Amino acid sequence: MTTETILANATLVLPNETLRGHVRLVDGRIADIASGGSVPPGAVDCGGDLVMPGLIELHTDNLERHIEPRPKVDWPHAAAIIAHDAELASVGITTVFDALRVGSVVSNAKANYGEYARALADEILGLRAEGALRISHFLHLRAEVCSETLTAELDKFGPEDRIGIVSLMDHTPGARQFRDLSKLKDYYQGKHGISEADWDTHVATQLALKAKNGAAHEAATVAAARRYGAVLASHDDTEPEHVLQSAQHGAHFAEFPTTVEAARACQDHGIKVMMGAPNLIRGGSHSGNVAARDLAEADLLDIVSSDYVPSSLLSAALMLGDLWGDMARGVATVTAAPADAAGLSDRGHLAVGSRADVIRVARVGPAGAVRGVWVQGRRVG
Repeated sequence: MTTETILANATLVLPNETLRGHVRLVDGRIADIASGGSVPPGAVDCGGDLVMPGLIELHTDNLERHIEPRPKVDWPHAAAIIAHDAELASVGITTVFDALRVGSVVSNAKANYGEYARALADEILGLRAEGALRISHFLHLRAEVCSETLTAELDKFGPEDRIGIVSLMDHTPGARQFRDLSKLKDYYQGKHGISEADWDTHVATQLALKAKNGAAHEAATVAAARRYGAVLASHDDTEPEHVLQSAQHGAHFAEFPTTVEAARACQDHGIKVMMGAPNLIRGGSHSGNVAARDLAEADLLDIVSSDYVPSSLLSAALMLGDLWGDMARGVATVTAAPADAAGLSDRGHLAVGSRADVIRVARVGPAGAVRGVWVQGRRVG
């Protein structure tokens, strides 16, 4: 049976402009786009609201919050995944790459974090296969090179696992995101409540692991991404030398470069720059690194991720649209640009033939309120 939805009298956010018109969704695809403020019979009158592609999230830690809503509380995973999926849909995200850490430390009780990615991936993929999820889910493996078990964990995944992104992470104390050890100490003690002695043990353990395994784990990660058919991303590039190494590995985009110099080097090497929406909205990085707004004003920002606040993705796009005086460009940072970076050619654009992943948004001051969400033409929020 043919399904059809017409969103009319809307401000359509097209790839390079906005215009008043309507979009027609038929059998999961965008069938027609036309200008004008008329409302055909049976159409949804959007009253001038923005209608744009569904948002695409490349890196979110949001699932962790649902699985562990309080320290040491392990919430039933199926319920947590379904709640996470519903939350993303409610804020206009129609495609997500769920970020799962691979690479664990198991030998030291004072600096231990265990393996979980394979089992959780099975649960996400199982719920997807059952049709229990509202939006499109892919996996993003965050490969921690400063660990003990990374190679073995990577070997548990294959091309059949919907792994769209593999990111190279290096959280060695005193490097990259946490060059300032005091910032890392504040973060770690605030999150885990560890003592001074345990902090010293953690730092020593991580430094030893990087010296022992770093190079081998980096090579294994690059090889795994190729084996899965996934896009490779860098993480927390700080120096131009980091970016050169990322380019040599074949990275498509850089997650959260920490300095202007690194962002500019990414641009020079054709690597897209992704920054966190919370950084943009808060006006700075919680780790003391470069402000996303500074990169935006320097034309060094391509993609935005909600990181740990799903609702921030839409707010950041609207903020950038206002900042640049170009709403189409602002919205592209959370739609077309992430789709292109992840190799998804079927979505991220309001264009005839694209997937009918579409959202309706009302402006509420500088923010936006999601009034409707359609995934493959089916309303899910």
